[in-house]
Amino acid sequence: MSAAEATGTELAWLDGASLPRRQLCVPVGDAGFVLGATVTEQLRTFRGIPFLPEDHGRRLAESLAIVGIDLPWRIDAVLEAAADIATHNHRLAEAGADLGLVIFATPGDLAAQHRGTPGRPRLAIHTFPLAFGSWAAAYERGVTLRTVSVSQVPDTCWPLKAKVRSRLHYHLADREAAAAEPGARAVLAHGDGRISETSTANVAVVVAGVVKTPPASDALGGVSLACARRLAASLGIPNEEQSLTARDLADADEILLTSTPSCILPATRLDGRPIGSGRPGRVYRSLLDAWSRLVGVDIADQARRHRTPA
Repeated sequence: MSAAEATGTELAWLDGASLPRRQLCVPVGDAGFVLGATVTEQLRTFRGIPFLPEDHGRRLAESLAIVGIDLPWRIDAVLEAAADIATHNHRLAEAGADLGLVIFATPGDLAAQHRGTPGRPRLAIHTFPLAFGSWAAAYERGVTLRTVSVSQVPDTCWPLKAKVRSRLHYHLADREAAAAEPGARAVLAHGDGRISETSTANVAVVVAGVVKTPPASDALGGVSLACARRLAASLGIPNEEQSLTARDLADADEILLTSTPSCILPATRLDGRPIGSGRPGRVYRSLLDAWSRLVGVDIADQARRHRTPA
């Protein structure tokens, strides 16, 4: 047992070894920092156990292959290390709370900043307390969305299925949305109007009881979105893939937002107008209840109990 483990210090993992989380760092000359060439996966825990690790692992492996980062560790070994870090850190967390869990990889030192010599890939794992206060109220109130002028990055820049940290467009889109309506979150579309995603979540609509989700050509294949589709099928709620437009969102009975930290949230307003009744809908509530049963945690109640007071 390391000294950090023995003294109850929060741990991280870097290039095959655990270390105190406060010591985790990436050099400023790393290509992940200089170029934003970072592949990442974010998981969350339920009762200290990473949720859907195999699904995240498959997407991580695919993203690494697209970016060309060849790690010296097998994905299953990375997931095992991540579970160990999560287990250790969960023991130090507030009772009943859970953690966000990040795995990220970079190409290593950028040759241009290291006398022409490239480095080896870096891989890091760390956890953080989930920011329940950022979304706890949204389970009942919903999220406000705005369409914006900032577009999704085209596939000619990098494939949508690569989950990477190059996210300036998200930052700019959310700034525009918040300027138009404080607290609003941006919905990004492609240049031709196909809806892609928000900066933090996949988007789905409910029309006449059917859940409709953008195809893989339009948005990153979300692990949480796939979970929502499986839960819908188990409840007898039909779901299908279909390219969506801003008009489809505006005319929907419900809008669903799926993401790793919050699992599923309703969007109840778009561009200043209510979606459907303007309240969280029946399909959303059914899926949230099913998700809570799946993980053995009342997801909305956990967020309310562990949100940080303003």
